[in-house]
Amino acid sequence: DLTRVSNFQLHSNMDRGGGNVRYVLTGDGAGTLFLIDEKSGDIHATKRLDREEKAMYTLHAKVLDRTTNAELEPDTEFNIKIHDINDNAPKFEKDIFFASVPEMSEVGTSVATITATDADDQTYGNSAKLVYSILQGQPYFSVDSENGKPNTAGSLPGMDREVKENYQVVIQAKDMAGQMGGLSGTTTVSITLSDVNDSPPRFANHSFRVTSVESTEIGGAIGRIKADDPDVGRNAEMEYSIVGGHDIFNIITDQTTQEGVIIIKKVISFLSLMSLFFILYARFIHGLQFKDYATVKVTVEDVDEPPVFTRNPYIIEVHEDTAAGSFVGAVSARDPDADNKPVKYVMRLREKLFNIDSVNGTITTLKSLDREMSKWHNISVVATEISEMCFYFFNSFLTSFQKHADFSEKSIYFR
Repeated sequence: DLTRVSNFQLHSNMDRGGGNVRYVLTGDGAGTLFLIDEKSGDIHATKRLDREEKAMYTLHAKVLDRTTNAELEPDTEFNIKIHDINDNAPKFEKDIFFASVPEMSEVGTSVATITATDADDQTYGNSAKLVYSILQGQPYFSVDSENGKPNTAGSLPGMDREVKENYQVVIQAKDMAGQMGGLSGTTTVSITLSDVNDSPPRFANHSFRVTSVESTEIGGAIGRIKADDPDVGRNAEMEYSIVGGHDIFNIITDQTTQEGVIIIKKVISFLSLMSLFFILYARFIHGLQFKDYATVKVTVEDVDEPPVFTRNPYIIEVHEDTAAGSFVGAVSARDPDADNKPVKYVMRLREKLFNIDSVNGTITTLKSLDREMSKWHNISVVATEISEMCFYFFNSFLTSFQKHADFSEKSIYFR
């Protein structure tokens, strides 16, 4: 029978040693990868065999009579199995992996699933038995050495994203069960701490000053307030509320800048409200009342408004036989900006029949009136604030005067 010997030699019982037989090899790689000495039956490989390329070869051997070429025995099939040696280092799928874990996570929190592979024989020896270790990233992260999951890393207590957000962790996989002489491969895991809503909003200043003019319309913005939150994204969204003063003011959040925009809810007057203090706070977190308070002082600036007459129009009845210089009526106007502020009265046009006292607004006749000449007389009076600047008479320099003083004009009808 054809037998296989340890040194890759085939031998037949028909071979008496006289050179009367010839050995022939067929099958996987015969004649190219495997050659046989037809006299001795020795088989040798023409190049180094790589188990990772092909682990087993199936061959057929024949023994022939050297003279007649007749088969002395039936074909015999045999297999050549390539034994593994540790010639492959562990490899990770990528040179760098990206992962994230929430900040403040408990020790042992899973980060990612990252394993290495070894092309050596998993069932033979320790060539493909891997042990994992961490080369960089301690003491913040660790790796399970046996199950090949460097994702089971845990952060130390107190890992705060606001202090440090990114960590570079280097993982090593070593074969031969980690023994000396084993081959190794490494990869880097870039770990980002994801944000947890753990930082309350804070005002950089706890006292703000806002200025508004009394002419600001309802719904108009008069100022912006900003609280800082080290968190990011939705965790940094602000909500502001007014504790006092909400009957006059409201505050809304600018979703782009997260600033609090103070707006007017009703008309404010300089005389009735020169300044107002109110308190606002930023929103709560995690259902807990994490708030920060700030005081806001709103100063209302005066807008110079023209005097206002008490009536509009004035209708005064005068007898036609009233003598020149007689009192016929009076007009009155007040300055909305200050009740006690003096007002000066001037006829709108040069008037030939009537005169007005510039201080008290009393109207007198300059000459006697004739009903048959005219039943009605329409005159206009201008009330102006008295300021420190030089006062120009309206009847001569009206256009120039308008540049220096606010005024109101009312009509007066005489009959």
